[in-house]
Amino acid sequence: MASFTTRDGTHIYYKDWGAGQPVLFSHGWPLNADAWDAQMVFLAERGYRVIAHDRRGHGRSSQPWNGNDMNTFADDLAGLIDKLDLNDVVMVGHSMGGGEVVRYIARHGVKRVAKAVLIASAPPFLLKTEANPAGLPMSIFDGMREGVRNNRSQFFKDVALPLYGFNRPDAQVSQGTIDAFWLAGMQGSIKASYDCIKAFSETDFTGDLKQVTVPALVVQGDDDQMVPLEISGMHSAKLMPNAQLKIYEGASHGLCTTHADRVNADLLAFIQS
Repeated sequence: MASFTTRDGTHIYYKDWGAGQPVLFSHGWPLNADAWDAQMVFLAERGYRVIAHDRRGHGRSSQPWNGNDMNTFADDLAGLIDKLDLNDVVMVGHSMGGGEVVRYIARHGVKRVAKAVLIASAPPFLLKTEANPAGLPMSIFDGMREGVRNNRSQFFKDVALPLYGFNRPDAQVSQGTIDAFWLAGMQGSIKASYDCIKAFSETDFTGDLKQVTVPALVVQGDDDQMVPLEISGMHSAKLMPNAQLKIYEGASHGLCTTHADRVNADLLAFIQS
C-alpha cells in the first residue's frame, strides 16, 4: 500500500490514481479515503490525478495516541503534498475534511493550491459559545463522545441514519451505505474517533477561511442534520474572498454519496472553470 511517514513517525496511507492536474481529497469523520471513491473514479476517468489519504487514526493509517487535532492533520496533509510534489492542486474537503483544507491553507499558504472546495464542511465554527451564539450546544458533542466511548459500533450504525437523511419519511434507505459507514468507522482508532469530535467542533476556522484567497466552491444540502447549513456553508462562503455557494435542496450531510452524480458534475465544472 502507498504510504508516507510523518515527522512524528506516523504512517499515512493514500490512494493516487490517474494523471493530470491533481485533485486532493480530505474525508469526513469517522471515515477514510474510500468515502471519495465515486468522485475519484469520475475525475480520474476524465483526465485528472486524484489523491486521497486516510487521516491519522483512520482506515489504513497508523493509530497514534497523540496528534488528533486540526494543526497536526493539516501538517500531515502538507507532508503528503510535499512527498508527491503536488502543484496547482484542487483541494476538496467534506465535513471535518473541509476544516483540514482551510487549516492547511492557513498554515502552509496557497502556493501549491489552485482552488478549494468545501462540501458540507465544519467551518467556520460549530460550537455554541458566547461569541458564537448560533452554534450547536456542547451537549450534542458530549452525546457523540458518550456514544463513541460506550458502544462505538452501535453509535456508528445509529448516526448513519440522520447523516445520510435515511431517517426522513420519504428516504430511500441504502443498507449498503449504512454498512460502509459502519465499517469505515470501525476500522479507525476509537481514540481518534473520540478526539476528533473535539477537533471538528471546538476549532474556530473563521480566520483560516479569510486566508483562502484562491477560487472556492462551497456545496451543502439544506437538510444537513449534522452540520446545519445556516451555521456553516452560508458563513464560510461569505468569509472566503473568492467563493461561490451551491445549495442542494433536500440533501443530507452525506451528499457525496446520496447525490454523487450532481456533486461530480459540479466538481468537474468548477475545476474546469
